Amino acid sequence: MPRFAANLTMLFTEVPFLDRFERAAANGFTAVEFLFPYPYPAEDLKSRLDAHGLSLVLHNLPAGDWDAGERGIAVLPGREAEFRAGVDQAIAYATTLGTPRLNCLVGKTPAGVPPDAVHATLVANLRHAARALHSAGLTLLVEAVNDKDIPGFHLTRTAQVLALLDEVGEPNVQVQYDLYHAQRMEGELAATVAAHLPRIAHIQLADNPGRHEPGTGEIAYDFLLPYLDRIGYTGHIGCEYKPATTTEAGLGWLARYR
Repeated sequence: MPRFAANLTMLFTEVPFLDRFERAAANGFTAVEFLFPYPYPAEDLKSRLDAHGLSLVLHNLPAGDWDAGERGIAVLPGREAEFRAGVDQAIAYATTLGTPRLNCLVGKTPAGVPPDAVHATLVANLRHAARALHSAGLTLLVEAVNDKDIPGFHLTRTAQVLALLDEVGEPNVQVQYDLYHAQRMEGELAATVAAHLPRIAHIQLADNPGRHEPGTGEIAYDFLLPYLDRIGYTGHIGCEYKPATTTEAGLGWLARYR
């Protein structure tokens, strides 16, 4: 059956971040993911992972000033040096933490900048990141994000991501496919995963509407999760949802897949 990773940015928020590792393990998870490790020393995070028998399957590259609303800087001309420094920082953390793949949130399309300049900046930044990660034995991921939750996000559909990765042309760049974002923008979840399975290295889930746990909305997870198993998806599925109440109260859906 699918392998699930607890997203510690979204789950177990009832306790401080560093205590969420213990909570994840106590609830049966053997893998975790989260947005950003950078507020904490890598050695502190590594000790939490090791103490609770957890692997870290994913974190993001630095994404600019999050509190100010930035959601990535790869599309921003003039921020290339900052982006490259962030790639180096992410690789250093991933090396210590044993993280095999890093996701790049590309950011919001900047206003008043010629589209050709935005696109050229994005392609060049992703090529640089891919080559740097390749040297470290890591995979770079790129995802589409719905523009209802994040207006202006530069990549909103799977086809856009695939076309971009074709242009980047590096072998270690793959798709992070978020079922929640894809449902809001395009639907056709099962068919899309099946059509592009070799290019999808990580999947994340949440239900719609509300971005709560599976079973609270319209996505047919009772069909979709076994289907992913049947078609041969072998990666992790990140549980990147907002619990409707508490995390533990909403984990009943997971028991059916263990």
